[in-house]
Amino acid sequence: MLLITGASGTLGGEFARLLPDALTPTHQQLDVTNRDVVLSYVREKRVHTVIHCAALTSVRLCETNRAHAFGTNVSGTRNLVDALSRFAPKPYFIYVSTACVFPGDEPARFYSEDDIPYPCNFYGLTKLLGEYEARRLPGSLIIRTNFAGRGKWKYPSAFTDRFGTYLYVDEVARAITKLIHADTRGCVHVCGDRSMSMYDFARIGTPDVKPMILKDYLGPPVTVNMCLTSNRIPPVCFTAASE
Repeated sequence: MLLITGASGTLGGEFARLLPDALTPTHQQLDVTNRDVVLSYVREKRVHTVIHCAALTSVRLCETNRAHAFGTNVSGTRNLVDALSRFAPKPYFIYVSTACVFPGDEPARFYSEDDIPYPCNFYGLTKLLGEYEARRLPGSLIIRTNFAGRGKWKYPSAFTDRFGTYLYVDEVARAITKLIHADTRGCVHVCGDRSMSMYDFARIGTPDVKPMILKDYLGPPVTVNMCLTSNRIPPVCFTAASE
């Protein structure tokens, strides 16, 4: 049985749409931070494959509540890995990570799977530690990416001086699903075919979004350059058109 965690979120919801036969429990039904609940759920539902999308992704909240961030992003991942190790004969664990595991301090760089991670904030650190938890399970698939949902940008402004190889969430979900069907293992970067500023990306869906620069930002450190490349798969051809 296939389990999708975080199915109420942006990416998890796309996976649920693409894989309608999967288990998609709510947070109340499956709290990944509760070890006993996770072990019981995986055993009783005979889960053999997990697409792990449940995570705390707010950089600010991860900094201000580190215990919560660690419990969700690291311990929650550990609980799932331990459950699969114990109860699934041939487990397959797909862990959705982030470009923010890299320092992002070199403006022109595109980070590949072979580059050394070094996060600049606690969010990136928890996601990197989650990767190491996933790697304890032989044959896991770790996906690094950066994406947003289609439609209106959810903030009033966007940075003109932060960059990424952005994709829309449906593009990411389709690309990862293809990798799963191909039984891909290891670490893979799922990224767009071009670098663009966060502002330019936001303006596609929200033309009146306001520009801002990092100098005007007050908050925890953020990853400035989130551009990825892949040594394993071609980049996804980014499309701004709505489906």
